[in-house]
Amino acid sequence: MLSHFKGHPMGGFGGALKNMSIGIASRRGKAWIHSAGKVEDANILWENLPSQDDFIESMAEADKAVMDKYKDNIVYINVINNLSVDCDCVANPEKVCMKDIGIVSSLDPIAIDKACLDLIYNSEDKGKKDLIERIESRNGAHIIEYGKELGLGTDEYELINIDEE
Repeated sequence: MLSHFKGHPMGGFGGALKNMSIGIASRRGKAWIHSAGKVEDANILWENLPSQDDFIESMAEADKAVMDKYKDNIVYINVINNLSVDCDCVANPEKVCMKDIGIVSSLDPIAIDKACLDLIYNSEDKGKKDLIERIESRNGAHIIEYGKELGLGTDEYELINIDEE
């Protein structure tokens, strides 16, 4: 699963977890996830939005369904470049706010998204403040905690920089 890691207007950030749930879903499935199980009709979705945490948890539950289906046959790759507070689902996304960080891969969707968040938070790039504000204002990191509760993975990881070997 290849993901462009960046900010997201609803999820706070989009990485492996957001893209596995929303990216694989059908139009009806996207409405179901965004509404936390209230509607399947995308035409009435915006009048039926749930609380933010319910939406985040709905994404994690959709992740679980995908992982249950494909078992251990998924590799996660997050490309952390052109970092903006918005993703390509926004008609007029905000400009890039951070320099490129790199590419991260894992067999664990929780670990890869946690590693990407940590790389952003620990970056010396001054532009990170806008992205961090987006993530925190949407409680984006909640998907990490709830995903761990669902057994999707662990937030423990080891970064191995292949450029330095």
